[in-house]
Amino acid sequence: VFFFFFFSCLCVFGKKMKVVVQDPHSKKEITTLNLDNGATLDDLKKAFIASKSKRIGANRQRWTITVGDETKAINKGPIADSGVSDGSVVFVKDLGPQISWTFVFMFEYFGPLIIYPLFYLQPSLIYPSFVPFDQRPLIQHVALALWVLHYFKRELETLFVHRFSNDTMPFTNLFKNSGYYWGNTALCAYFVNHPLYTPPSDTFLYVGATLFLISEVMNLGAHITLRNLRRPGTTERNIPRGGLFELVSCANYTWEILAWTGFTILTHSAASAIFTLIGAGQMVVWALAKHRRYRKDFKDYPRKRKAIFPFLI
Repeated sequence: VFFFFFFSCLCVFGKKMKVVVQDPHSKKEITTLNLDNGATLDDLKKAFIASKSKRIGANRQRWTITVGDETKAINKGPIADSGVSDGSVVFVKDLGPQISWTFVFMFEYFGPLIIYPLFYLQPSLIYPSFVPFDQRPLIQHVALALWVLHYFKRELETLFVHRFSNDTMPFTNLFKNSGYYWGNTALCAYFVNHPLYTPPSDTFLYVGATLFLISEVMNLGAHITLRNLRRPGTTERNIPRGGLFELVSCANYTWEILAWTGFTILTHSAASAIFTLIGAGQMVVWALAKHRRYRKDFKDYPRKRKAIFPFLI
């Protein structure tokens, strides 16, 4: 019995599978790899590097496989779970120079923490004239506090909350993302801290600040919910539930938009409104894509749930 069990294990785990690697665009064969039946994505990457067919580092490789009419990413873990078997044709794409998601997030959020206070604390370096601090409207002080609070929260979430599905992103994203956040920070800070800035009534201050703070807390809660759906070191996905997630797929985006809507109500700034609208537009695009993927991947996904705005979109 023991011999039969041992022989069976050798047959299952010792068997090799042949995988053909092609270029995703030209469909030309690059190489053929012999892998163990239980090979993982990391094993696939290492074998490809060892083949010396192309000099592409592991973090620059994006692997896909065509199943039927659909091209699917080969996920972390056993490649068999992604549909790879003996004789499969898989595709590898060079993503170019990569950089850590965590570093990009920390860097892009660091800029707003420096740029906005610069306009507030050193107006003499920016404006031809300035108003003494003790004569400046309360809204300018509150706006600074809320802006810094938001991006400081983002930094902490990056370090202690977020679990990224990928370790890296294209290096060029560092400049694209930073340009967006840093540029919009300068635009908002310039007009809100301008010596000719005319603040709205205190009613808008209280309503806007309250909406901002509530939304920030709820956004953090949504991020924690998403974190708890994925075990450390995995790319697994599950259906988010609880709170606003019962109505929309991307409650974190909903609360983010509401927070910046509160900031715009508070400041009555056209620059802030533009920043909010641009951000909302991008988040709607992301939310719709994620919503479609949820509905595709989970047959029991709630059919009445919208993507980002309850009962609407």
